[in-house]
Amino acid sequence: MKRNKLKVVFLSMAVLLLTSCAVPNVTSLRKTKELPELKVSEKISVTGDFTGIDLNTYFTDQNLLNLFDQVKQANPDFKIAQQRVEMANSFLKRSKTELLPSLDVGAVVSGDRYGKYTMEGVGNYDTNLSSNITEQQKINTDFTPNYWMGARSSWEIDAWGKLKNIKLSAQNKFLASKEGLKLLQIDLFTDIANLYYDLIALDKRLKIYQDNYNLQRRAFEIIKAQREVGKVTELAVQQFKAQNNNWLAEIEHIKVEIVTVQQAIATLTGVYGNEIERGSILLSTNFEILNKNINVDAVIHSRPDVVSNYYSLLASHADAKAARAAFYPKIDLNATFGLNSFSAETLFKPASLAGQLLGGLMVPVFNKGQLKYKFNIANSEQEIAFLNYQKSVTTAFNELQSILKQTKIFHRVLDLKEEEVRFLDKGIEVSNDLYITGYANYFELINAQKSKLQAELDLIKFQHENTRNNVLLFKALGGNIL
Repeated sequence: MKRNKLKVVFLSMAVLLLTSCAVPNVTSLRKTKELPELKVSEKISVTGDFTGIDLNTYFTDQNLLNLFDQVKQANPDFKIAQQRVEMANSFLKRSKTELLPSLDVGAVVSGDRYGKYTMEGVGNYDTNLSSNITEQQKINTDFTPNYWMGARSSWEIDAWGKLKNIKLSAQNKFLASKEGLKLLQIDLFTDIANLYYDLIALDKRLKIYQDNYNLQRRAFEIIKAQREVGKVTELAVQQFKAQNNNWLAEIEHIKVEIVTVQQAIATLTGVYGNEIERGSILLSTNFEILNKNINVDAVIHSRPDVVSNYYSLLASHADAKAARAAFYPKIDLNATFGLNSFSAETLFKPASLAGQLLGGLMVPVFNKGQLKYKFNIANSEQEIAFLNYQKSVTTAFNELQSILKQTKIFHRVLDLKEEEVRFLDKGIEVSNDLYITGYANYFELINAQKSKLQAELDLIKFQHENTRNNVLLFKALGGNIL
């Protein structure tokens, strides 16, 4: 008897050994390339360490913050992403239950009619002739019913970690989906912020054209008066009229752009188009952040796009380990317990209590090819996940370094353009005085006004670009949106 048991043990060990020899290895988790220090051309005195930024302190315009709230409440893309997070959470909860035994409670009723020349038919006939059974134990040979009521349970023993890794994969996919939701929210917020500041920049452009048009009209009245007395020709009048019409056309075109941007904001916030309440100040450079010592590794790995790809990498690694565990024998335990009888009258008697315990060990043989292909796919998906993770880290670093460099360049450009506008404002006053006193002609007056207009438009353009750059800086620094 002992020898037979030893044979079974040795046979089982041999099967496991042969199985493990054919199991491929999972690629180890790889680390991304080490991040270098941020290289910014101009050095600014450091006043402390950067500890993160918050949405409500970075963006202080209450009208913009109200739009952020509308996005969270009504944007359809954001709502869809929230449902995907719920789905990932459901997958995670389901994977946890797979580690536990299943339990079904119920009842089964069946019936059979056996032929006279079948083993069951002959056996039932002989049983009824036995003197060892009571009347209640006799079997109906014409139609044999079977009643069962009780519980059934099955449990796959996770000896090789397959179910554990399936749960780990679901957990990391859930975490990745949560980070994906944060990323989508930040993208929506940056889109809304850019559109909002587009509106403010358009308002400023509109005012510049209107102010210059009013200034031009005053100069036009001077030109018309001088034509009446013969100091200038009709050509000067026509030149001023043409420029007036050009500016009026620009004013109307800006109004069209304003309507288009407002429609885009309404679509993102999930409402029907209406007037967007807005302030009049573009986002200025946040030098308090630029003066901080930035831990680039901490900032990059706090961004939701990078964190989401990292969790996806962990999930793919767990999937590959689960695919590897499928090569090993599957160990199952099954049990049933309940009342079982071939007659309804005796079903609830204590003697009808019955149970079964069954253990099984199944080794994959002919389907190893399928398991191998599934494992290869899982391993390749892990490599793809790592490449996506490395790509997100590289993109995040280059984006942050580029935005910080541009921020400092924009600061110098804006100082120069503001000074240029002040010079040209003074030039307009001088040109008007010179024209009235006869020391300048109308071409010089027109050119002075054109130069002033272009300088003011350029200043708004650079202020707008600087604002967009600062909006991207919030995202690049892994802004907190909670």
